[in-house]
Amino acid sequence: MQTLEQFFAVHPKVAVALSGGTDSSYLFYAAHQYGCDVHGYFFETPFQPARERHDAGLIAQMVDAPLTVLSEDVLEDPRVAANGPRRCYWCKLALFTSLCSRAEADGYTTVLDGTNASDDVNDRPGMAALEELGVLSPLRICGLTKADVRRLSAQAGLFTARKPSYACLATRVPTWEPITYALLQCVEQAEDTLARLGFTDFRVRVFHGAARIQLLEDQFSDAVLQREAIEEALKPLFEAVLLDLQPRISKD
Repeated sequence: MQTLEQFFAVHPKVAVALSGGTDSSYLFYAAHQYGCDVHGYFFETPFQPARERHDAGLIAQMVDAPLTVLSEDVLEDPRVAANGPRRCYWCKLALFTSLCSRAEADGYTTVLDGTNASDDVNDRPGMAALEELGVLSPLRICGLTKADVRRLSAQAGLFTARKPSYACLATRVPTWEPITYALLQCVEQAEDTLARLGFTDFRVRVFHGAARIQLLEDQFSDAVLQREAIEEALKPLFEAVLLDLQPRISKD
């Protein structure tokens, strides 16, 4: 199995889909460290909260490599807005088709994403779209797991080393419940509130008009102590606020 250094020796000029998360941030950093001409692209969509763009910008500054923000209104595609089982496929196809086109115009014909060797690609419909478009996943190709990426990120001094895994806001909405701008804004505001209150690695999921909060087990007591603050902030956004008693299990 080849190393990342060997991979980038073969691919010296690359475009990276930089989400601001742990995996793509390390990939972006490694490409630069191994002497690549690397350009990052961030997708600004209704599915991405503002804090992710902020983190992607910080990584680009730290690496000292260019970052382009691609604004894409994926909800204009009715197949995405309908939120069926293949929503992720249609979304990824639209986003990476746009990225590939822009990257090629910028002089980059090799496009990379941050999928790692721990990711279950069979549970990711969007991976099929990436394969169709010829997008490469070096972390996966080189056998680097999430644990490897976190360790290497820490060694590199990247602030994303311990950043919790993040999935787009669309994953908070149950399959076949139509996704709207207003609903996504409510979810983003609710999650921003919980972050400000000190919670980490959580989700706010839509459940029949209510906000269903999923927390790590060791944060349940904090939720009880801050119940009034949570309710006050989230009640204007959702019909009810619920705490899921099944603890959230971190995937890494």
